[in-house]
Amino acid sequence: MPQIKTTPPSTRPINGLSFDVEEYFQVANFFETIPRSQWDSIPRRAAESTRRILDLLDRYDVRATFFVLGWLAERDPELVREIDRRGHEIGSHGWEHRLVYEMGPDGFRDELRRSKSVLEDAVGHGIEGYRASNFSITQKTPWALEILLEEGYRYDSSIFPIRHPRYGIPGAPRFPHRLSVGDRTLVEIPLTTLEILGRNLPVAGGAYLRIFPLALIRHGLRAAHRAGHPGVVYLHPWEFDPDQPRIATSRFRRFRHYTNLRRTERKLEALLRGFRFVPLSEIVAEVERGESEPLESTELLGAVPTRSGSIEG
Repeated sequence: MPQIKTTPPSTRPINGLSFDVEEYFQVANFFETIPRSQWDSIPRRAAESTRRILDLLDRYDVRATFFVLGWLAERDPELVREIDRRGHEIGSHGWEHRLVYEMGPDGFRDELRRSKSVLEDAVGHGIEGYRASNFSITQKTPWALEILLEEGYRYDSSIFPIRHPRYGIPGAPRFPHRLSVGDRTLVEIPLTTLEILGRNLPVAGGAYLRIFPLALIRHGLRAAHRAGHPGVVYLHPWEFDPDQPRIATSRFRRFRHYTNLRRTERKLEALLRGFRFVPLSEIVAEVERGESEPLESTELLGAVPTRSGSIEG
């Protein structure tokens, strides 16, 4: 029987594929239920789910970006090394899933340094990408982008161009772009949204991907392609773990965290069959080769970031 090639044709538009590697008990839905002081007493499950993702990506010859939490990398550096050995990009997801706007500049810088150090020690080479916990680089944190550059990051994927109680900048660009930060440039990689009646609907990641119909996800990616841009998808390893322990929380948080966990892998596999995916670093390289002028970060965030991390103006 002839072998069926599952790799999508390279002539298709590219899309970024990314995973935020964290434990199920570290998500924002459970911040009030499970204090960080208890984390080390809870059995970890992320490694098994991450390897399940790696096997799926191997079957489709797809490479992705894995933003790994420093807390987890410190306790399981072999998992980080395995992700790297299997051809994927490693990025930072901070240290222990704190919201950027609750840390302040000094705490943010410390998280960046700690996570970057432990990840680079694990894989033996530099890392260049960052994604904040809960996309928490917002208009409350005009200092964050400059600190990212100062700490050696090349790109960020934290600014979500949507309206949400916890995160988002609704007026931010919907597609990958360059940001002028002082005298330097940072590439920003937003997650895919679909513009409907003047509002941006998030369609390509996390609970949005699990809950929305697959047809809507496909439509969102194709709409990005028609506009001349890549789509960007994100998921978490715990979304591939339908047997994870159930944590007592509000009905809404249960819905957001547990709905359709058994469908996650099937949905992602359908996307892998129909679309071409690459690590975010490949999209970054394309953006850097472009000729468009970078957007002023001060216009986006509404304040002037200074080298000390304080806010002026």
